Amino acid sequence: MRTSPTLLAAILALTGLTAAAETTLTVYTALEADQLKAYQQKFEQENPDIKLRWVRDSTGIITAKLLAEKASPQADVVMGVAASSLLVLEKEGMLQGYAPKNVGKLSKNYVDDGSTPSWVGMDVWGATVCFNTVEAAKLGLKKPESWKDLLKPEYKGKIVMPNPASSGTGYFDVTAWLTIFGEKDGWAYMDQLHQNIAQYTHSGSKPCKQAAAGEFPIGISFEYRAAKLKEGGAPLDLVFPKEGLGWDVEATAIMKGTSKLDAARKLADWSASVSANELYEKNFAIVAIPGIAKPNAFIPADYEKRLVKQDLRWSASNRDRILAEWIKRYDAKSEPK
Repeated sequence: MRTSPTLLAAILALTGLTAAAETTLTVYTALEADQLKAYQQKFEQENPDIKLRWVRDSTGIITAKLLAEKASPQADVVMGVAASSLLVLEKEGMLQGYAPKNVGKLSKNYVDDGSTPSWVGMDVWGATVCFNTVEAAKLGLKKPESWKDLLKPEYKGKIVMPNPASSGTGYFDVTAWLTIFGEKDGWAYMDQLHQNIAQYTHSGSKPCKQAAAGEFPIGISFEYRAAKLKEGGAPLDLVFPKEGLGWDVEATAIMKGTSKLDAARKLADWSASVSANELYEKNFAIVAIPGIAKPNAFIPADYEKRLVKQDLRWSASNRDRILAEWIKRYDAKSEPK
């Protein structure tokens, strides 16, 4: 039986539509698990021919996974991973440069400065100390106001913080201290802080969750998780140490060699869109498009001005050296993997 040209064209068109509907992007991310659903729902609503498959872990673990897969990349897109990590991938030649449609409306501070950006920022997340007022009162502990306050003997065994080898939050804490105090005094500071640390976690949000639950009175974490927990009724005071706050940019990049480049570009376009930034704003005090973020009752209005003046390229290029030194000195107190 011969198929008519008209019928054949209809079959091919239907097949093409089905194939388009089945395009699935594998997206590596370090976004918080409770953010993924809203982002995916909105993107797929606006791009019904593309589905997202998330592979999620902490920043350091996702970075290591991507580097290990360099010869045979598994990810199509990286979204919600620290810019300092993406700069490492950029140096390894693993990213496909692309300028999203809306890139001109983003703050230049949060976009790769290449002629064709290798990555584009979504939002900024930065350091916050979570202080459990109820547990602290039981123990007679005063609220710290600075990083140096955390060295006081009364905090011995009372502080938890993220491991910088697995957590982007932990890494920007370390690079911030090296920036604030200088290389020599920064390591001396961490030597003293180590005496007061009960445990290094593999998640940037876990220390604040532990503080909120009363497991430890003090958790070094980041502002999104701290504000969400306080908003939910946790007995927390948010401390923004006066010396300055470590930070990084959550960003999106396309992996070089992806076989789904058109779909990957659509996700990059969406990541830089007003629609996406309006979702980021629900979680973060600073987003890539100026003027979208709204005041948060628990985060200072001048939060952006409190961020340490640090160089993300320096953080990326010195990453291996800094982590090797940190692991040698302090890893004995890390929680089991």
